[in-house]
Amino acid sequence: MATRRDFIQQAGLAGAGVMLATTGAGATETAGYMDRLTDANGKYEAAPLPFAYDALEPHIDARTVELHYTFHHKPAATAANKAEESLAKARESNDFALVKYYAKELAYQLSSHILHTVYWTSISGKGGEPSGAFAKAIDRDFGSYAKFKAQLLAATAAVEASGWGIVGYHPTTDRTMILQCENHQKLTAWGIQPLLVLDVFEHAYYLKYQNKRAEYLNQLMSLLNWDNAALRLQTAQMSRRQS
Repeated sequence: MATRRDFIQQAGLAGAGVMLATTGAGATETAGYMDRLTDANGKYEAAPLPFAYDALEPHIDARTVELHYTFHHKPAATAANKAEESLAKARESNDFALVKYYAKELAYQLSSHILHTVYWTSISGKGGEPSGAFAKAIDRDFGSYAKFKAQLLAATAAVEASGWGIVGYHPTTDRTMILQCENHQKLTAWGIQPLLVLDVFEHAYYLKYQNKRAEYLNQLMSLLNWDNAALRLQTAQMSRRQS
């Protein structure tokens, strides 16, 4: 398994992660980062982690990463496929008795798959503070990095039950935002594009931190990948200018 030193040295490459293809494959492939949500046949599939299970030690233990990826992220992709297949069968049979269930299931499981994909790249960095255009966007929209960090930690820690803290970009307003997300799909804003996400489902931290969510989040700040978030913002802004 790779050591944390190996991981940090590679954070600008594999660890920097991939980007959701909001502008088509060409733009993101040119940048060298692209989220892979599906396999070659178009089925949802969890891509391999961009780091070894123990790469986030001591902040996140290897067993938590292994369980999180294997028993929470991967099954979400499988369940999203099942929901789509069930909806296809409903269309063929013209039997929509379970359409409410499978539509809800698709929203939940696919959102889980997408957010987990972003999460692995969000925590594959070296912490610190953002720089360049991303830092300027934070200063413009939040007043300072200190104010941004305080809001992000407070909002994420206060997510009711299970969910996510999300730093996103809204192309309509050209502004960055901090949102809470309950479960995987509730309380978001239509059109927002995730730049960086923090998972506060208990499976993300309970083995090491138990009920100490705030302590987990403070440790997570040491792993944030601001370079990846900046590339996501750049791609989203390029898409906005081209539309």
